[in-house]
Amino acid sequence: MATATRAPAARRRAVRLGPRRWTAALGAALLIAGTAVLSAPASALATAGTAVDFATRCVPPAVSGLPPINGATTARITVDDTTPQVGDTVTVTYSVTKPAASNPVDLALPADIMTPSGKVRLGGAQSGAVTVTGPKENPPVPGKGEFPPFSMTGTFKVTAPGSITLSPGDYNIHTSYLMELDTPCTVSSPPAPVSETITASGQPGANERAITLAAASGKPGERVTVTGGKFTPLTEVTLAGRAGAAETADRMTFTSDAAGDFTARFKVNDKATTGIVAYEGASWSAEKGAGPAAYTVADDTPLPKDSQKINASVTAGTLSMTQEGDTVQLSSVDFGKGGGADGDLRTVTVKDFRGGPAGWSLTGKVTAFTGPGAAIDADRLHWDPECRTKEGSPSTCEPGSAGPVGGEGATLAATPDGALTGGQFTVDAELSLKVPAFTPPGAYSGVLTLTLT
Repeated sequence: MATATRAPAARRRAVRLGPRRWTAALGAALLIAGTAVLSAPASALATAGTAVDFATRCVPPAVSGLPPINGATTARITVDDTTPQVGDTVTVTYSVTKPAASNPVDLALPADIMTPSGKVRLGGAQSGAVTVTGPKENPPVPGKGEFPPFSMTGTFKVTAPGSITLSPGDYNIHTSYLMELDTPCTVSSPPAPVSETITASGQPGANERAITLAAASGKPGERVTVTGGKFTPLTEVTLAGRAGAAETADRMTFTSDAAGDFTARFKVNDKATTGIVAYEGASWSAEKGAGPAAYTVADDTPLPKDSQKINASVTAGTLSMTQEGDTVQLSSVDFGKGGGADGDLRTVTVKDFRGGPAGWSLTGKVTAFTGPGAAIDADRLHWDPECRTKEGSPSTCEPGSAGPVGGEGATLAATPDGALTGGQFTVDAELSLKVPAFTPPGAYSGVLTLTLT
């Protein structure tokens, strides 16, 4: 299910320092030890989170000639909603309340020269990282003075129900004073402690309805026990026989219990019935239906003398996918130039042999690309999907949109719901990791996770 992507080491290029050496070193010194001079007003949030301390390693720009600095950061994660539903967008604020170090030089620093960005790490029911940024805004800082607090804000969409933890992640400070420089600051022993926890519930209307049959076949007029769950409580539910895309004459209606469950004895008379569906409303739909569950009617009609009845059946299969490999090697980019590290997704084959009315969706999300003391954001991985349908398949595969993949995920390919769906499909994509120009040389890798539903 996961495809690891790795970018090769970029060629190392020498940095020549001329008469501006002192100026460049001073600009770099402003950001030592991950200390931001940014001060941003906090959003109106529903919760305050818990302040946590964690060891931080900051790498000053190479032109400074300064070694990495190990310090400690105190930070707090806050959110605007602690009880979201799947599909909701949650606003996250990453506040550094006590930076790791103070101004390392005697020279006072001017106002409004720094812009922070970072990541908030998700855990529990949902994994990944939330990109957060802050405005270019800070008060003047005296020489050797303490750095003030700063905040960064971002959003993420809830994709899974359950408890989701939020922890401070790596951050970067960009300075526009004298030179354009970056100082990446990483969590020394990730993950950092959990600062906030939210509890997500299933989105209303998200279809988790399901049915099971006590028997897979029976004679005409026999009853089969049908058990259903995850339907809307105390709502009218219809059981119906199905033959391919059409309903048969077999049908009954009842009301689900207070938990949204039911057990029904369904009488099957129509010899054309090959499956049983359950749904809310006037007709079956992918949003409020379940099934079909396969069922065979054993026709007991007497045969004419000297004749033989020959039976055959088609057994429903599963929805599955395979991939040609689990590693993608992207092309290299040059330090100082950056650009696209390009490659191709390892081909994915999707087989939908369920024979029902529901389509499928193949999505992907990627982690940040980590390397030697730095990281490349997940949203810098872009893809251009392509999907091919095997001849004779009832469904037609539709590729997702070209654009960033990111930690929140994007659609790689899908097929729509229909009267009868299924088939075999081949999915590919061109990949391009947009590497910033002055990303430190080295090898970077991230993990792309594909999910078929």
